Amino acid sequence: MATRIAVVTGGNKGIGFGIVRELCGNFDGKVYLTARDEGRGRAAIEELSKVGLSAHFHQLDVDDAESIANLADYIKKTYGGFDVLVNNAAIAYKNAATEPFAEQAENTIRVNYFGTLAVCHALFPLLRPHARVATVSSSCGHLSRINGSEPQATALRNKFGSPTLTEQELGDLMNQFIIKAKEGTWKEAGWPNSTYVVSKVGVSALTRIQQRAFDADQRPDMVVNSCHPGYVDTDMTSHRGPMTIKQGAVCPSYLAMLPPDIKEPRGAYLWHDKQVVDWVNGSTPSIV
Repeated sequence: MATRIAVVTGGNKGIGFGIVRELCGNFDGKVYLTARDEGRGRAAIEELSKVGLSAHFHQLDVDDAESIANLADYIKKTYGGFDVLVNNAAIAYKNAATEPFAEQAENTIRVNYFGTLAVCHALFPLLRPHARVATVSSSCGHLSRINGSEPQATALRNKFGSPTLTEQELGDLMNQFIIKAKEGTWKEAGWPNSTYVVSKVGVSALTRIQQRAFDADQRPDMVVNSCHPGYVDTDMTSHRGPMTIKQGAVCPSYLAMLPPDIKEPRGAYLWHDKQVVDWVNGSTPSIV
């Protein structure tokens, strides 16, 4: 039996670090903590070792094509493939950020959506049968958060929620938002007043597309889901979240370790309590 391998992006702090810690204690195999900064990544590995947990490090910047290629090459040459991918790496501008909205839109969508997509493109071919992919979305990633001017917002939601939406069409939607942000007409076009919301709706929608592709894949039992991990006390939330990092790691870790041949969830959007939420027509539970 080949050694089972799990990879967590953005794993040196916050929820990503919590997920690595959870996997180290429960995943039957090697866990790779990845981070943009090697020093911070190796410091996180050392923190885990202090509590008796063993993780491995590899540098990964989801916004750097060469970095992504290096990780893919390493996994292929060292292990031939891997079993679990947790897409956690993301950025978020603070409410008080002074950068122009257009700049925030371009950077946030590039990293959170297109960076995640690039990692998937590079690593999905290396996934072994029965692989599990967990993408950390957000309460902001529910389709109902596309709530700009009507009827344009309804038209956008219909496009995002289409069961036949393609990856190309989704990428076009992401780029359309950036264009409208640069024009200063994003609200009138139906988009919300948050670049982070659009990026997370994007990765939630991508999950649904990816599961359809997995269902048609020759490799059996490939599963991808996204989740809202909860409003967690991290740097990203300016430490306003009431939930602990350990609590925030629960649902992503659960999705990363779903048992073989599970019927559901598959291509779903889950809340932090592991509840499957209707992403297209439903509403979100409490925002905690």
